[in-house]
Amino acid sequence: MKLGDPTLDQLRLFIAVAEQGSFGGAARRQGRAVSAVSYGIAQLEAQLGLSLFEREGSRRPVLTAAGEGLLAEARQAADAVDALLAKARSLHAGLESAITLVIDVMVPGEVTAHVLGEFRQMFPTCALTLRIEGLGAVAACVIDGGSDLAIGGPVIGDNAALERQAVGEIDLIPVAAPHHPLARAKGEAGIAPGESRRHLQLVLTDRSPLTEGREFSVLSPLTWRLGDLGAKHSLLKEGLGWGNMPRAMVADDLASGALVELDLPEKPGAHYRLSALWRRDTRLGPAASWLVDAFREGLG
Repeated sequence: MKLGDPTLDQLRLFIAVAEQGSFGGAARRQGRAVSAVSYGIAQLEAQLGLSLFEREGSRRPVLTAAGEGLLAEARQAADAVDALLAKARSLHAGLESAITLVIDVMVPGEVTAHVLGEFRQMFPTCALTLRIEGLGAVAACVIDGGSDLAIGGPVIGDNAALERQAVGEIDLIPVAAPHHPLARAKGEAGIAPGESRRHLQLVLTDRSPLTEGREFSVLSPLTWRLGDLGAKHSLLKEGLGWGNMPRAMVADDLASGALVELDLPEKPGAHYRLSALWRRDTRLGPAASWLVDAFREGLG
């Protein structure tokens, strides 16, 4: 038996009758005459070669086994078309179909999670690709065209190819484990000038050639350079060195005593200013502009 091609209208009528439990209810929901609904269901059954509803012996249509088996697929097909139409309407309104966002590793994870959770609710038709990078690699992703928008630090924000807008700042502080020599010195006579240079400093390395060779708050000639802030955090808690960390990321460690804030005479901590970055030869769409405002509110 050769099957026909059901129309979207027929599928919607099938779903409406199943959900309303009657042809009359489906007709009212669809704004159609009962006869039109009945005819549409009959045509769908003819197309499929199957009875979808039991009509005899009952005033209310009841799904057959075949009808129950096909209802989920009908809903899925209708939902897919609805999603396609929603995206088409968004594109006509100027909304981006997709955004690639790169975020500095220094941005607190809870801020990122909150913003992106709201983004999915606000822009369900905009596909988001997320990258997490550090230092100059954040801006590099935008400059080379791989990302549409970045939330990054100050290390390369003055590049001529970039537009930038301040969104907040992160408080960086020098920390070490409580059994580290610098932490013990803090509790005694204080840390002498130059003492930090005698100890291994754990440094977040920049994987971007744009800022290759530049140093950021590096005091000690003895360094371990790490590409992952989480790994740096773990090594600090093990007492393998000292280093700067975002205050928010180590707040629980400071409260529990797993890490100690160091009062270094050189004051290597800093306010790590964050900006939204995008190419000057592009224009931010509604979704990207919303992200800028949301991160500014979250980091403020």
